[in-house]
Amino acid sequence: MLTYKTHIRVRYADTDKMTFVYNGKYLEYFEVGRTELLRSVGLAYAEVEKNGFQLPLIEAGLKYKTPATYDDLLEIEATVKELYTPKVRIEYIIRKEETDTIVCEGFTTHIFIRAETKRAVKPPQIYVDALKPYF
Repeated sequence: MLTYKTHIRVRYADTDKMTFVYNGKYLEYFEVGRTELLRSVGLAYAEVEKNGFQLPLIEAGLKYKTPATYDDLLEIEATVKELYTPKVRIEYIIRKEETDTIVCEGFTTHIFIRAETKRAVKPPQIYVDALKPYF
């Protein structure tokens, strides 16, 4: 299992009229967590693309627990629990750093495709090699 934590401060532009983080922003926060998780093992998304692969989103789920507001410092925890499956599922927990309160939790599911054909393929060896030490 591979887990990585990163941090983000809520920008004013992320909030709605109620002063809460707009619900759609959490998918962007998940993306930050996912990108930094892969970067932490030397696998920047640009590297995946350079090798001819893409990783589109095919499913997402979110549960909102308590609102985050402007200027909150959030911790985004992203976890990959399985390595040898055709789909990549990443689970997330977003917490307010000051209180350790869970704001949102959820998952995203991705599948590797070849950039030139847009056809689904097994996880590429660069991905398997980067994550293998954690499983």
